[in-house]
Amino acid sequence: MIRYAKPTTVDEALALLGEGAWRILAGGTDFYPAQGAKPFRDNVLDINGLAALRGIAETDDHFVIGARTTWTDLIRHPLPPAFEALKQAAREVGSPQIQNVASVAGNLCNASPAADGVPGLLALDAEVELRSARATRHLSLPDFILGNRRTALRPGEMVTAIRVPKLAAAGASAFVKLGARRYLVISIAMVAARLVVENGRVAEAAIAVGSCSAVARRLAGVEAALLGLPGDGGLDGAIQSAPITELSPIADVRGSAEYRLDAVREIVARAVLTAAGPMNDHMVAAA
Repeated sequence: MIRYAKPTTVDEALALLGEGAWRILAGGTDFYPAQGAKPFRDNVLDINGLAALRGIAETDDHFVIGARTTWTDLIRHPLPPAFEALKQAAREVGSPQIQNVASVAGNLCNASPAADGVPGLLALDAEVELRSARATRHLSLPDFILGNRRTALRPGEMVTAIRVPKLAAAGASAFVKLGARRYLVISIAMVAARLVVENGRVAEAAIAVGSCSAVARRLAGVEAALLGLPGDGGLDGAIQSAPITELSPIADVRGSAEYRLDAVREIVARAVLTAAGPMNDHMVAAA
């Protein structure tokens, strides 16, 4: 017999997860399309009643985004400029109707190579909080998303939060998405860039690319090439000549692998130059 449960506390949800296999229903924006016309065969654990998992809080060391926090919640919450890439990505997650119900954690658990939220979270050094009835553990985002539709979730576990270290919430950021049209589109490539500019020079760089590999990747070579450069010049040249070995794009109906690699350098440059703009310099000077 197929079971359906809608717990009202996290402890209740974790106890149910410990009893057997469940398919977790959060926003449902991917849940139902993935089901298609197939009959339901899995037990369904509806976590939409878990009010404790919705919202954004601060601890001494982290910004904590509850697993049920929607993209609209994220857009509306006051956060430092370092989160701007993530907020821009949030505005690209489907339509406003989707953003109102789709959860941030669901975007990660779906583990699509084209998940809009992943590059912005990678640029913030985000980690995922996983809880079971027995334990809590934290994994970096690269350790959590293992491949196309694959995560490190263990039986009996659920994602309860995404945590962003306050040390990584520095500087300013920008997000650029390349698609075949302006709205409601799966990306050909996308980039989140976060820069810290101090005394006119790049002190910290975090660049993440999605839709160009099985999982979104940070570009270590580009990040290293930007360090120490003037925030108002030389960045584009460094990006064009920096090694990009982390990407392995596929060819599909949206674009060839060669096109994706060429396009990535251009949209990395756009994102970096936006993040290095006057607002970033002003924010650092004010601090």
